[in-house]
Amino acid sequence: MVFNRSLLARAALGPAAGAVLMAFMASGAIPAYQMYSVGLAAVYTIVVLSVGLLAGWSGIWSVGHPAFFAIGAYFAAYGSGHEWPLEAVILGAVATGAVLGAFLGYAGARFSVLYIALLTLAFTTVTLELINRWSSVTGGDQGVPVVQLRSALGLGTLLGGGTEAQYLAVGAAAVVLALAVPAAASGLRMRLVAAKSHPLAARTIGIAPEAQSSLSFAVSGACTCFAGVLLGLLTGFVSPDPFSLSFGISLIAACVLGGVGTILGAVVGGVYLTWNPSLSSAVGMPQPVVQGLVLIAVLLFLPGGVVPFLAKPARSLLRRVRRRPDAEVPLPADELTDIAPLGPSGDGPVLLHLEHVSVSYGGLKALEDASLSLRQNEILAVIGPNGAGKTTLLNALSGLTGNGRVSGSAEFAGRPLLKARATARRRLGIGRTFQHAEVFSELTVAENVLCTRRRITARDRAEVTRLLRSVGLADVADRRPGELPFGLQKRLDLARAMAEDPKLLVLDEPFGGLDAGERALLARHIRRLHAEGTAVVVIDHVLDDLFSVAHRVLAFDFGRTIGEGTPDTVLQDPKVRSSYLGTVDGRTRPPAQGGERSMIRLHGVGHTYGGVVALRDVDLDVRQGVVLGIAGANGAGKSTLAGILHGSLEPARGDRELGGAVRTSLAPEGRALFKTLSLRENLEVAAYAAGISGPPLRARLEETVQWLPARLRDRMSASAGGLSGGEQQMLAIARALIVAPDVLIVDEPALGLAPALVDEVYDRLATLAHEGLTVVLLEQLLSRAMSVCHEVAVLHEGVVAAQGRPGDPEFAALAEAAYFSGGLDAAAPTAAANARTSPVN
Repeated sequence: MVFNRSLLARAALGPAAGAVLMAFMASGAIPAYQMYSVGLAAVYTIVVLSVGLLAGWSGIWSVGHPAFFAIGAYFAAYGSGHEWPLEAVILGAVATGAVLGAFLGYAGARFSVLYIALLTLAFTTVTLELINRWSSVTGGDQGVPVVQLRSALGLGTLLGGGTEAQYLAVGAAAVVLALAVPAAASGLRMRLVAAKSHPLAARTIGIAPEAQSSLSFAVSGACTCFAGVLLGLLTGFVSPDPFSLSFGISLIAACVLGGVGTILGAVVGGVYLTWNPSLSSAVGMPQPVVQGLVLIAVLLFLPGGVVPFLAKPARSLLRRVRRRPDAEVPLPADELTDIAPLGPSGDGPVLLHLEHVSVSYGGLKALEDASLSLRQNEILAVIGPNGAGKTTLLNALSGLTGNGRVSGSAEFAGRPLLKARATARRRLGIGRTFQHAEVFSELTVAENVLCTRRRITARDRAEVTRLLRSVGLADVADRRPGELPFGLQKRLDLARAMAEDPKLLVLDEPFGGLDAGERALLARHIRRLHAEGTAVVVIDHVLDDLFSVAHRVLAFDFGRTIGEGTPDTVLQDPKVRSSYLGTVDGRTRPPAQGGERSMIRLHGVGHTYGGVVALRDVDLDVRQGVVLGIAGANGAGKSTLAGILHGSLEPARGDRELGGAVRTSLAPEGRALFKTLSLRENLEVAAYAAGISGPPLRARLEETVQWLPARLRDRMSASAGGLSGGEQQMLAIARALIVAPDVLIVDEPALGLAPALVDEVYDRLATLAHEGLTVVLLEQLLSRAMSVCHEVAVLHEGVVAAQGRPGDPEFAALAEAAYFSGGLDAAAPTAAANARTSPVN
């Protein structure tokens, strides 16, 4: 942690305010009957701060803090009755709260927010029951007095219920608030928030979410027990009444009112808890009613709490003063120059060695018998179609296989890898990025990188500043990732992985969603890492950019290694090409029906997701009776195009026109079945959503069921979750058919299916086409689309790179080039002309 003048000044505000308040108390400016309320507000401030920071920093909502509060108070009572020194009482209460809090935090880390709340609820219930039954210590319902506590350090004697206890409460609250200020700027807070925001990504930088939850709950429990000791001294008497479950609800309400996770908000919440009874008396309403009304008003009009609401205008004004209006952050000037050629691969020792590594989830083998070696200073590219096992390989390297069963052996820098925890692999020297830039949304850009350090020094901050400057993020270092476009978030993900100079950098689709300039910047960084001696494993579907930074290429399909070579030779391997393009199986293409009427037409359609360009200037015409194939690699934009054609997704730009009253239906990628419902119920839900009921529903249901194979017709009451992958795919298509569509859109029907099941699914789709149904087929394998479709459009990075008819001999070569690299721009007009003039094959 770095202590600067600003931080010290903010930390001093609490003690300064406490000193001023105690001066007013001593001068008599505060009436004697109000001094108790001031002391009580100070005690409540500590408790609200403990609950609010636990929720705001760790995401744990606790209903168990009344129990910690009670434990501290009864420690004071027991110590008073047995002549314990004040310091022993405080240390005993704090230690007990820390131990119990650590246990609850660790146990609750594996549960959702709801189950953690139930766990803490049970803790409070059990504690209150023990208090009532252990009457020899607690006095049961009658309570127990706190007479006095003598200091072992010669600080005097504190009488229970005396004036000294009021001053002690105010002073203690001031000190706790002062300590909270540097804690909010520390690496501890950053790591807690990181573990809460994205537990999976946190593990890749060495943060164990369960350990962070345990630590935060321990600190929170210790502080609340300390506040309980102060309460016992302040009141001079302890009974179970103040520690009810309703008080736990009041604590949460006070946190929300002031502002969850804010220090000043804890003061507001403490004051609210103290004077809520007076407010209720003033308006003549019960306390729970007043509290409920206040909480509803805050949630409706001040959803962030009072303090964040008041602070927001000040932050906005300060931002305008410090920074010019928001704009897209340009690439660093020195990054726009030509990228130097990739240097030769290292001939040093083997850094990573995998031998017969497999990863299985139940009966599914996502990775099978993978073996590879990677030398230091080498860049290895991993390619393959969607579902080939590439990401599973990266997850096995970084320890993120979840419940998957991992077998085989792996060594990294001479040490066993597979048995090491994910959090330990960062310390071994493995950095990781994610396909969708999994950043910590509640931390700033700089904090996203700083949280990789356990202790933050001035040198750490300087290094992070240099790193952010190198990736073009220095100007937005104090911004939240959600305020930035996707390209900048990808840069941040890379910067976080590059922090602490890892020996191996694992990149999951780093080029996806980036524009040309950003891809050039990324390629430069990868080459720079290579020059500095870092080994890189990278997967991506943007093959041109991927091959430009790779020394070797490893190809996967169906979880197995199918080929290996240099970027210049690997695609010449027939197995590798067929994994992307597929093989023609001689399937007979159904005759086109009609072909003149335009069913759906797209003009200049584009779409983005948070700055990620999914589609650009797409022109497409779906004609009646035609089977239109949309082919492209994973990430090309096929599913986005499917949603726009279906009408369930509104394009960001361009127009979608229908040729009259056209009903469309979509069988989405992944099927999206209701697996707990039966087959019949899945079909009925789709019909109800389309407004079909009564006799028309029964007729449509009978007709659709006949389309299904006999083995499914006999199991209509069975759960959809019990079907095989191929059977689920046929049910998903049947669900789309029950609305009697004019255009059926099927997204990746062969994904994850065995070859025999693929043939069955496509045979049934061919039957629909023979009957004249217009079909849009989105397919990853180009050859399959070429063999079954009348017309094919090839998507590459969101652009229709080629479009034509499979019967055109020139189109096949153009389509293949477009699939891998976007094709030749000069040939595009020829393909368009051929598409208009060539007969349907």
